Amino acid sequence: MNEDQTSSRDPRGQYPEPNFPEQDQRDEHPGHESEMRPEPDYGYDTYRGFGRLEGKKAVITGGDSGIGRAVALAFAREGADVLISYLEEEESDAEETVKSIEEAGRKAVKAPGDIADEAVCRGIIDRAVEEFGRVDVLVNNAAHQMTVDGILDTSSELIERTFRTNIIAMFHLCKAAIPHMPEGGAIINVSSVQAYTPTPPLLPYSTTKGAISTFTKGLAQELIGRGIRVNSVAPGPVWTPIIPASMPGEVVSGFGGSSPTGRPAQPAELAPAFVFLASHESSFVNGEILGVTGGQPIT
Repeated sequence: MNEDQTSSRDPRGQYPEPNFPEQDQRDEHPGHESEMRPEPDYGYDTYRGFGRLEGKKAVITGGDSGIGRAVALAFAREGADVLISYLEEEESDAEETVKSIEEAGRKAVKAPGDIADEAVCRGIIDRAVEEFGRVDVLVNNAAHQMTVDGILDTSSELIERTFRTNIIAMFHLCKAAIPHMPEGGAIINVSSVQAYTPTPPLLPYSTTKGAISTFTKGLAQELIGRGIRVNSVAPGPVWTPIIPASMPGEVVSGFGGSSPTGRPAQPAELAPAFVFLASHESSFVNGEILGVTGGQPIT
């Protein structure tokens, strides 16, 4: 971000706007952040911590890049040790995230594996407990997304893959983590504006995001009896590797341009919402869906 962008108070011009260079990573799914142009801003040069999560132990799925990387960096700079899970193909991106956590003086743990597998979900939490002794914050961020031409073009494999990654894995991760979460713990799920204003090319993805919102509201009512809060962040369009990894190049070029703000969010703009929901500052916030959409309604 240059000096003019930093000093601007107009959110429309603080970050790059479409038209982006055409880019297509669908053959490299789930995509790599280092290959994106412009590269996403995850807050490395701008995020400043204030000790809001001092001593906390966090697990972030999909923590190698995009929103997950931005949240991992922010959590570390707020004082948390962080375990990130990710697909093995994303190792190079994961290394960059680990570097940023360690530079913040916090412990970073890598847990590669596919959360569509229940055993991997249990293994992620087992590793966190082994390394940290407990789980204070669980961020269910990882997701699978691919565009389709319509429901008749939607394969059984895509439907099952999307549901196993995006919502079924949340059940497995929460079931494994809850016994190791102390009072004051927090679970933060990632929904989407697509849960409220779905677009047909993203029907499988949008459907899972609607399920996540319901999952969040239901689980929140149960777990508050344990002193654990459950909330969700619902992003609008965000400039992350899942975009060129799931959409044609011409769509990527104009991505986010139709939002009220006229551009997609950068991952760095999402991280503060997660810090808020993970911290004691949100102690009376439970079962909520916090929209970070650039003005797109989520009701």
